[in-house]
Amino acid sequence: MNQVVIVIGDRLGKGQNVGKGIEAAGGKAIVIEGVTADMKLGDVMKAENADIGISFCGSGGAGAITAQNKYGYKARYGMKSIQEGRTAVQDGIEVLGFSFMDQKELGEEITKELIRLRSEK
Repeated sequence: MNQVVIVIGDRLGKGQNVGKGIEAAGGKAIVIEGVTADMKLGDVMKAENADIGISFCGSGGAGAITAQNKYGYKARYGMKSIQEGRTAVQDGIEVLGFSFMDQKELGEEITKELIRLRSEK
């Protein structure tokens, strides 16, 4: 089975902690470098054939909405908890928009849920 690939775009150029969690759970993290990285999320997801993208900004919406509008990815934004992210993954959402939450645990839990769902197919 192919490795889960998750792209991270953070408005402030962060996302490294989430990336560490993704990799700790067995996934591949691609952290977009630089400020306004969230606005490049859809482009990098498409180029890397990613399973999911995670956008971080104040509201959690800008990068997710841009990816949705440009590429048709299913997006959910305005999320503020790991459980909301887990539920979004269960609902088949491809772009998760969070307020600033660069937490290792978030990356781990999202990756574990993707792997669990993939193993059920």
